[in-house]
Amino acid sequence: MPAFADLIVTNARVLTMDGENPAAEAIAVNNGLILAVGDRRSVLEARGPATEMIDAGGASVIPGFIEAHMHLFSGAAELAHLQLAGISGFDALQSAIRGYAVSNPDRKMLVGQGVDYTVLGSERVTRHHLDRILPDRPFAMGAPDHHTMWANTKALQMAGILHGRTLGPGNEIVMGDDGLAEGELREGEAFGPVVALAGEERARLGLSTGGEPDPAPTAAERAADRDILRRGLAWCARHGITSIQNMDGNLYQLELLSEIEAEGGLTCRVKIPFHYKNFMTLDMLEKASAMAERYDGEWLSSGMVKVFYDGVLDSWTAVMVEPYADRPDWRGEPLFSPEEFAEIAMEADRRGLQIAVHAIGDGAVRAVLDGYEAAQRKNGKRDSRHRIEHIEVTTEADVPRFAELGVICSMQPPHPPGAMGLPLEPTISRIGRKRWPLSYAWRTLKNAGARVVFASDWPVSPIDPIAGIQAAVLRKPWAEGMPDQHFSLHEALASYTVEGAYAGFMEHRKGMLKPGYLADIAVLSGDIEATAPEALHAIRVATTICGGRITWRQ
Repeated sequence: MPAFADLIVTNARVLTMDGENPAAEAIAVNNGLILAVGDRRSVLEARGPATEMIDAGGASVIPGFIEAHMHLFSGAAELAHLQLAGISGFDALQSAIRGYAVSNPDRKMLVGQGVDYTVLGSERVTRHHLDRILPDRPFAMGAPDHHTMWANTKALQMAGILHGRTLGPGNEIVMGDDGLAEGELREGEAFGPVVALAGEERARLGLSTGGEPDPAPTAAERAADRDILRRGLAWCARHGITSIQNMDGNLYQLELLSEIEAEGGLTCRVKIPFHYKNFMTLDMLEKASAMAERYDGEWLSSGMVKVFYDGVLDSWTAVMVEPYADRPDWRGEPLFSPEEFAEIAMEADRRGLQIAVHAIGDGAVRAVLDGYEAAQRKNGKRDSRHRIEHIEVTTEADVPRFAELGVICSMQPPHPPGAMGLPLEPTISRIGRKRWPLSYAWRTLKNAGARVVFASDWPVSPIDPIAGIQAAVLRKPWAEGMPDQHFSLHEALASYTVEGAYAGFMEHRKGMLKPGYLADIAVLSGDIEATAPEALHAIRVATTICGGRITWRQ
């Protein structure tokens, strides 16, 4: 063996995800790369006087998780917000909000996250409910999907939207019969002014506008933003994540992460896209090309264009082929026309950029596939690996098109109603039983030859990939006779590792544990293969290694 290892993990059940060498007992790392994978005796030949040894205690060792869809900056900022997941009923909601308010007397804007649409049962939340809880301080809370917020009267007044305002397509301030906002704010343009009250708008710029901070942040503000990102990176490392494919972006995020990288502080590899919004013009894709050229490293990169085509099911903002089952006069309003999106796809594809589009309704999915097909016709077929994010509903006619066009299905195991504690309603009634067989249809798409990559969409869902794997393995049909969409343990693991590497054009460097690959490794707390599916959530990440360096240790 040519060199001593910097680090060796032994006494392990190594799941390499490499079909040519699927299992091993130990793994050695040198200079940020995997030096050897094999039996204990052969790997220990690389042990030197300075080699750090990790005893896995018979636990699983796997490739570091590749988080293929998340929102790093805003997720990191939200770690300090009130977490409302699992809260049910007015009394429990009141207790949580008032307790948070008492604990945070100096916050100028109080924000909660993760509250169910059905927190009050069948009654829809209004500002009047929130006023009863907290009348004198501005407060707003967001749904898990981050596409709807509810604000009290104080927040609506301070944001200047109590009397409504003109918004772009797909956004809505729900108005009451009294001519005033009811408190429900659908999509980013509607709740943006409320979120801005919290002073975290720079953390959301990659989502809200895709633009840069104006005015330019002060040195102190820039340092504070770097601290927020460091907090998010540490949260990722704690969960075994070694690579992030971010799904919102701007140049500012790349600059901050580059500054962290220069200090040796990047604990995950990060890809940041250019976020194309519906108020932009095609010439602005020149910025996407510039970002791709400037940032093209193994730790920090760009080269992707993110687009939102529609909203979400629960607020009727996803775009459907046929009307909603519970709203028969409404199909949703797209953020782009099909023709507009096709122009964007053709130009981004011409530039050699990868495209990732949020499309939840089957109408949005079809329009995006049409756009990718138009790009292929105009520019010729290439290894583009364009993606569709979420695909919560599709149609039988569109299922084979993913494989035919080489489009990656980027899907989230925590998202289906019934998964990870999510309520079935109102979503399944909104979709309608006729569309259930092709809703969150991971197995159907995989069986049709599509590449399926898994992710959390954090902070929309909990970041933990192991919880996502459990959700994928335990997935049950909503009714008897419906297709079974669940994944096996190894399929789910592959979708968080091998497929994530493929989605990032890095399958030759990561996603597997094999000599010469990047030393991105997660050491678990137990044997994941020997753990019952119902108990997978008990498996934790004991150690995370990224680029050969320990970034998290339990």
